[in-house]
Amino acid sequence: MNKTFSQSRAICANDRYPRLPLCLLTLVIVAMAISLPAAAQNIQVPQPSPGLMPNPAAGKALYDKNCASCHGNNLQGSDKGPPMLSKIYEPSHHGDAAFQLAVRSGSRAHHWKFGDMPPVPGLSADDVAQITAYVRLEQRKAGIR
Repeated sequence: MNKTFSQSRAICANDRYPRLPLCLLTLVIVAMAISLPAAAQNIQVPQPSPGLMPNPAAGKALYDKNCASCHGNNLQGSDKGPPMLSKIYEPSHHGDAAFQLAVRSGSRAHHWKFGDMPPVPGLSADDVAQITAYVRLEQRKAGIR
């Protein structure tokens, strides 16, 4: 081990490799950054009950009661919130977990100018899964996949 350390010191001192210490420092910093867990990994996404089979009809009733006042009847949007029948909310851009997180914690405005979405109290992860099933069904009918 001491031999390797001595060789490294000799290389660093050598004028042929003046940038080597900077490169080594950069590698150490990158290695440390990679080893840190990403902040997003600490977010707990609400999970529906195991074995739940979401029902779009149940989801529509829940949507009408809890979401339509902002996102509009028939998912068309309103002056308070964006339409859910938008490519922005397609599954590859806003997955089902995004719906769970938005309902539980709210969502910062990032695609629209309606302001931040507040959390929606009183909805369980199972309720949100039902609502998501309804939204996804209607998106497919509208050609959003």
